[in-house]
Amino acid sequence: MRDLSGGPRVLLRRLRELMAEPLEPQDRLDRIVRQIAGNMVAEVCSVYVLRADGVLELYATEGLNREAVHLAQLKMGQGLVGTIAASAQPLNLSDAQSHPAFRYLPETGEEIYHSFLGVPILRTGRSLGVLVVQNKASRNYRDEEVEALETTAMVLAEMIATGELKKITKPGLELDLTRSVTIDGDTYNDGIGLGYVVLHEPRIVVTNLLNEDAEKEIRRLAEAMGSLRISIDDMLSRRDVSMEGEHREVLETYRMFAHDQGWVRKLEEAIRNGLTAEAAVEKVQSDTKARMMRLTDPYLRERMHDFEDLANRLLRQLTGYTGRTTAEGFPSDAIILARAMGAAELLDYPRANVRGLVLEEGAVTSHVVIVARAMGIPVIGQAAGVVALAENGDAVIIDADEGHVHLRPMTDHRRSYEEKVRFRARRQEQFRALRAVEPVTRDGQRIALMMNAGLLVDLPQLSESGAEGIGLFRTELQFMIASTMPKAEEQEQFYRNVIKQAAGRPVTFRTLDIGGDKVVPYFRGHEEENPALGWRAIRLSLDRPGLLRTQLRALLKASAGTELKLMVPMVTEVSELKTVRELLQKEVQHLSRFGHGLPRKLQFGAMLEVPALLWQLDELMEAVDFVSVGSNDLFQFSMAVDRGNARVSDRFDPLGKPFLRILRDIVRGADRNKTPVTLCGELASKPISAMALLGLGFRSISMSPASIGPVKAMLLGLDVGALTKAMDEVLDDVHAMMPMREVLARFAESHNIPL
Repeated sequence: MRDLSGGPRVLLRRLRELMAEPLEPQDRLDRIVRQIAGNMVAEVCSVYVLRADGVLELYATEGLNREAVHLAQLKMGQGLVGTIAASAQPLNLSDAQSHPAFRYLPETGEEIYHSFLGVPILRTGRSLGVLVVQNKASRNYRDEEVEALETTAMVLAEMIATGELKKITKPGLELDLTRSVTIDGDTYNDGIGLGYVVLHEPRIVVTNLLNEDAEKEIRRLAEAMGSLRISIDDMLSRRDVSMEGEHREVLETYRMFAHDQGWVRKLEEAIRNGLTAEAAVEKVQSDTKARMMRLTDPYLRERMHDFEDLANRLLRQLTGYTGRTTAEGFPSDAIILARAMGAAELLDYPRANVRGLVLEEGAVTSHVVIVARAMGIPVIGQAAGVVALAENGDAVIIDADEGHVHLRPMTDHRRSYEEKVRFRARRQEQFRALRAVEPVTRDGQRIALMMNAGLLVDLPQLSESGAEGIGLFRTELQFMIASTMPKAEEQEQFYRNVIKQAAGRPVTFRTLDIGGDKVVPYFRGHEEENPALGWRAIRLSLDRPGLLRTQLRALLKASAGTELKLMVPMVTEVSELKTVRELLQKEVQHLSRFGHGLPRKLQFGAMLEVPALLWQLDELMEAVDFVSVGSNDLFQFSMAVDRGNARVSDRFDPLGKPFLRILRDIVRGADRNKTPVTLCGELASKPISAMALLGLGFRSISMSPASIGPVKAMLLGLDVGALTKAMDEVLDDVHAMMPMREVLARFAESHNIPL
């Protein structure tokens, strides 16, 4: 390459013209390799494209035997080309034949060429192929030439990504970018969804690759980088960001990357080689991601996400992009893919069009999952790398029953899932037929099946599911999706609408459960090392009595003339309940004094989530009208398992003997004190665990609306007395070795109970 200042620009300009011309794909590729060879004074230029079967196929060449096109092939990792694709790193060799990875392909006639420069064709860090130049004379290509070839490879990456090369791909074969991929994750809400990918934060597509004025682009980069650094410094200096903790560490990492001079030099070098500022960011981002993806150190791999996020922020600065996917052009069967998202963001999408949600991060108890579950949307979490592998509009299947995401599924695979969806629809019809059937077990025990809710969008499912009422209404969701603190009048109207839509069915309202991991954007909290055990729920409310009294007043006014069931979360000591009851009584007196209507009946209850209450059971039962077991937190605290930590969240079984014994003690304590007890955690949502709860003595359980049909189908054939006897025998036998889950499964099988 003789003119390093003009060469890349001239080449990129000509390539852009070739991309715009109405040419057949093979003709376009042939002209591209001819242009590259001429510009770089190379005797050979070849393009290898990665197929879905892991084979790199020669798609075009200038200088090698043209009859080898679409015949010459190398497997990923095989030969020099395969090594480049596998490593996502360039190879610059003065004597290619002496390299240990060299593999001779006689059909190409390349044995006379010694110098070899190959670069990966990358898109979002993924290798889509390899671009190669060769010369007869032995020499190493200069760094500027390597950079120029990498820049040129970006054009080919876009050509592959558009699907243009499908026309010249052999029948029955697919390119790697379009291959079917399965990503495993964790099931957060059951269900199957078929549709098309909607990226929650779409990648910014850089269409303007070539610059006309390098110095102007460098100035644009400097301005954007300056704004980025200021925004990060501003976040770090804010008073609501703790001086310690993980949040601070992430921001410090951002600042380190933003001030890294090596990164800036690479960006400026790419600009001087002919790219616009945004194209330079995209190129360096892709190169860096490709290198970091090969790291085995989990800490360094995690930093890859930080760098990627920072590069995307810089791209948004340069392009002025501020938007996000909107309803305009939104597919009728959308599967949303996101690294993470908030509950309010999910509600921005048109509900009728959303068929599933896939998250790279998050936990089963995160707020967006709770909202998605209420909306009946299948959810998979911890689906590592799914966002980078997908493109907007890709066909996708989410199997949240098994925890699989199938990107670009094959036709037979899709047909199989279409049949599964039809089968599930038939099952749902069967469950709907049970809506009017009384939930009475075979031996005459009547069970109250309630549903969990937290938004007005949940309420229509009361009738659709056949639930008798709402056993848990999470009032905090109204606060979490609002941009400002809901006023007293807004809260009152909201609760009034809930009661109205419940149409006489009982509703149990849980007082505000914010703090910890339930972040409310307008409520300034404090960074905590252990938020689940920190300043949250009733602890926060008692420290901010004005917040609690406003909510109690709104609930009392909204329930005028009806029954109000109210329960307090995260109770640790019975004395906390006495304090809340005193505040409640003050509000009753205040409203009565000013002539406001009051509930005709008021029931006051507590959530049993903290193990300390297990040693206060009799005092607790005397202090309340009812108790509701929050099995999610009670299990987490009892087993010392962080339910948001994927490494330990599945280590212990909620149907194990220790936890079932705890639940049995609670039921016996309630029976002893003649206090109604229910359970409203996720444990009630599966037929096998709901069956266990009935065997322990629970006669009221609350679950997700979609679970009511399957649980009712289970209990209709259940002899609870026989199950209780079988469970007690195993729970009382300290030497029994069979896991309780297996005991329950065998009982169901022997008694023909559908699970």
